[in-house]
Amino acid sequence: MTTYGLLIFDGAEELDFVGPWEVFTASSMLRDRADTAVLLAERPDPVKCAKGMRVVPDHTLGESPRLDVLLVPGGRGTRREVDNSALIGWIGRTAAGADWVTSVCTGSLLLHEAGPARGRRVATHHGFEDELQARGDVTVVRDARYVVDGNLVTSQGVSAGIDMALWLIGRLHGRDHARAVRRYIQYEPAPPYLADEPAGY
Repeated sequence: MTTYGLLIFDGAEELDFVGPWEVFTASSMLRDRADTAVLLAERPDPVKCAKGMRVVPDHTLGESPRLDVLLVPGGRGTRREVDNSALIGWIGRTAAGADWVTSVCTGSLLLHEAGPARGRRVATHHGFEDELQARGDVTVVRDARYVVDGNLVTSQGVSAGIDMALWLIGRLHGRDHARAVRRYIQYEPAPPYLADEPAGY
């Protein structure tokens, strides 16, 4: 059984955690619901995310079960939460007891402040790479959708979290299982309006 804990806070980017949530819960479904995913927040009140979605957490930070996987999303709220000593302290303590520590987008900022990303290779949103590198004691990888450094897995912005989550469940439960999840969620990116497409394709 794998327990996934996804942190949420006001201003968290929706797809940063909803994308991995879909991967983790689809994975559990295909494993006869063997796994658990929970949303965690500092307070029990609904969280207002970056684009206005309101989400109710399953547990407060103080009520969190033991997590095998911790996921920290990004979004505008990270700029505020980086100074939230209670949240940063919880991330540091929880990461120390988790098998895997992950982030999406600017969630890497919170992992850097809390400690798990220090001295490590990380990915983050392309618009935040210089700022994170300037904080020091971190190597920002700029050309990878996600980066694995030991038990730390960080990804670039927003949709890249889906790639990271699929890699992780493949590591936990096998590549064939990850392929089955990818097929179930029909994740086969073929975006319109690519820069190299001819007009009127």
